[in-house]
Amino acid sequence: MKAEIKTAIILGATGLTGGLLLKKLLADNRYGKIKLFSRSSVGFTHPKLEEHLGDLRNLAQYKKEFYADEVFCCIGTTKAKTPDPEMYRAIDVGIPVSAAKLCKSNNINTYIVISALGANPKSSTRYNRLKGEMENTVLEYAIPKTHFLRPSLIVGKRSEKRLAEGIASQLMKILNFVLVGPLDKYKSIKPDAIVSAMVYLANNQYNEVYIESDQIRKLAEE
Repeated sequence: MKAEIKTAIILGATGLTGGLLLKKLLADNRYGKIKLFSRSSVGFTHPKLEEHLGDLRNLAQYKKEFYADEVFCCIGTTKAKTPDPEMYRAIDVGIPVSAAKLCKSNNINTYIVISALGANPKSSTRYNRLKGEMENTVLEYAIPKTHFLRPSLIVGKRSEKRLAEGIASQLMKILNFVLVGPLDKYKSIKPDAIVSAMVYLANNQYNEVYIESDQIRKLAEE
């Protein structure tokens, strides 16, 4: 029996990880259409590609178009890029939660979200606290196949310069050698590994909801 050709939605396809995910899905014969919802275009066309451009803080406006077999959320910002706390929250919490609401109302049963290592609504760190809040709120929608990937520092060539991340990346090259055993999950991770793990999770049964950074790397090898 021929496998069903699927439709996927990507939020955040103009970012480092989202862009790599887009390329991987476009090359995957299991997917016949990739819908992108973003503020700006990825800048190329493809027979499988369908873009919806607009303000994702009002994602509900796309309810009629928001239909797919799977949704991949690669949304995230930084304090330097989004210094306003309310705007930051609207992006890092509001957009993933709005997508979960649409998944629920449109009967999309697979939702895979990039979160962060240390995500915890009770964290003393604002970044981790917001990621934890986002996770908990998304889970309230009870989407059957929900996975949160919690990567450590993501190292890769970005379109925009991030000074702090650049310094941290160089430091992690040294620390990675000593982060072993229980500390393995703190090693830096490449975006390719995150993308491979996301696609694996979408196409295989996996019982864990939260996938820590070391497990992401293992799934990427499957």
